Amino acid sequence: MSTAAATPARTGQVLADLLPSSRVRDAALVLGGAALTGLAAQLSVPVPGSPVPVTGQTFAALLVGTSLGAGRGLLALALYAVAGVAGVPWFAQGTSGVLPSFGYILGMLLAATVVGALARRGADRSMLRMAGTMLVGEAIIYAVGVPYLALSTGMSATAAIAAGLTPFLIGDVLKAALAMGALPTAWKLADKR
Repeated sequence: MSTAAATPARTGQVLADLLPSSRVRDAALVLGGAALTGLAAQLSVPVPGSPVPVTGQTFAALLVGTSLGAGRGLLALALYAVAGVAGVPWFAQGTSGVLPSFGYILGMLLAATVVGALARRGADRSMLRMAGTMLVGEAIIYAVGVPYLALSTGMSATAAIAAGLTPFLIGDVLKAALAMGALPTAWKLADKR
């Protein structure tokens, strides 16, 4: 079977769907997605003047959403959020609880769902569409995280944007570039099997 013939059969799938289907698989993927996000959050660099560090957390959350799909991605990020609020020290810099940066985690829940739905429609199959998908996901995270930061700290909107958005834009472009190569390449490798 040629790659061209195999591709249409995969329409409506995300990468996780290529594994044999079972409830155990789905539970393992959700747990693994939460753990990956928690591990990536430990790759953390403080930003002077901001209570929000640069982390690998958002990149992991968006990859979890695109590779697991909307439902499993949402469950993985919900598990990550609930466990972190309950005391598991896997938020950025080994923290837990409801912090000024918690709005970004809430944004990741929504973003993982949206990018998972987009991936199911093929948004993770080409470099250009994957870049757009990542940027949509990042925009959702900021749309929730920045206002939450302002409300939880008493910052003005301008100050919250300066502390919670502006310092992260270059990193977000780099994350989108990494995803542009990673997921479309994974699909190409899967289609060759």
